[in-house]
Amino acid sequence: MLSIHPQYVVDADRKRTAVLVPVDEWEKILEALEELDDVRQYDAAKAESQEAVPFTQAMHEIELENRE
Repeated sequence: MLSIHPQYVVDADRKRTAVLVPVDEWEKILEALEELDDVRQYDAAKAESQEAVPFTQAMHEIELENRE
């Protein structure tokens, strides 16, 4: 589990308007989100009925998608 130590920016009415997080924690959050996205893509692909694709072709397609 991520340990996050946010600081909140508030307006004149003390309403929260933004969050500050230390850079190292932000990088961990981004890594976790990328892993979650990978899991979701895997689950979606697994749910689809598709024919098998050779590994090298799949990697090529993934690289093309990441460039966009």
